[in-house]
Amino acid sequence: MIELKNVSIVFGQGTVNENKALNNIDLKVKEGDFITIIGSNGAGKSTLFNTIAGTYLPSEGQIFANDKNVTRDPEYKRAKYIGRIFQNPLLGTAGNMSLEDNMAITHKKGMKWLRRSLNAKSREIFRQELVQLRMGLEHRMKENLVMFSGGQRQALTLLMMVLSKPALILLDEHTAALDPRAAEIVLELTDKFINEYNLTAMMITHNMSHAIEFGNRLLMMDGGEIIFDVEGEAKKALTVEKLIQKFHELRHKSFENDRTLLAED
Repeated sequence: MIELKNVSIVFGQGTVNENKALNNIDLKVKEGDFITIIGSNGAGKSTLFNTIAGTYLPSEGQIFANDKNVTRDPEYKRAKYIGRIFQNPLLGTAGNMSLEDNMAITHKKGMKWLRRSLNAKSREIFRQELVQLRMGLEHRMKENLVMFSGGQRQALTLLMMVLSKPALILLDEHTAALDPRAAEIVLELTDKFINEYNLTAMMITHNMSHAIEFGNRLLMMDGGEIIFDVEGEAKKALTVEKLIQKFHELRHKSFENDRTLLAED
C-alpha cells in the first residue's frame, strides 16, 4: 500500500533555525489498516500526513505507493489515490453550493456540465447515501451547505470521501473542532464506513481513549519519530495508563502538562 523508508523532513536546513520535523521514519501501511496516531504537540503527526500526501517532499528517504516510487510526486498527483479530511469542517465541501451539487461533484468529478448529472435517478442515489448519516440531510438536498452545522458538513465530507474511494484516507483530527455530540457521531460514522467499505485509513487524534478504541493499529510519535507501533490483540489490551507508562519507559519524560495527549473525553 504505502511505505516510507528512512524518511526525514528538515525545515530551515543549514540555518540556525534548522528543525528535523521527521527523523528517519520507517512505516508500512497495509491495505485494510485503520491506524490511529497519538503524540504531543510538535511530535510530527501532521508533518507525517503532509509528507504522505505530498504537501512536503522528503529531505531524505523514499516513499512508495503499491511498490511505485512516488517520493518526488507532488500533492496533486497523490490526491488521485489519497483523500484527506482536516480539522476545519468547512474545508471539505463548497458552502456556496447545494448539497446535491456537492454530491454530484463526488460522483462526476471533472464533469463540465454539472446540472446534466442531476436527474431523478441520481437524486435518489444521493438520498439513499445520505440516509447513512442519520442526520435527515436527505431532505435538505437543495439547500446550500452554508446553512449546515460544522458536524453536518464534516459528516458529509466523510461520506463524500468514502464514495470517491481513495486508496488511503488521512483523518487529521477531523473531530477536534466539533462539539462533543457531533464529534461522537462523526467518529461512529468513521468507524462504520472504514469497516463496511474495507478502507485503509490513518487518523490523528488528541484523545488517547479514542486512539485505543478505534482501529487495528496505533502509532505513538515524539520528536519526529515513531516510538511505539502496536496492533491486534496487543493494542486491544492497552489502556490510557499503559500508554502513558510506555511513553515514560521509552522517552524518560512525562506527559503531565500536556493536556492534549492526556485528554480522555
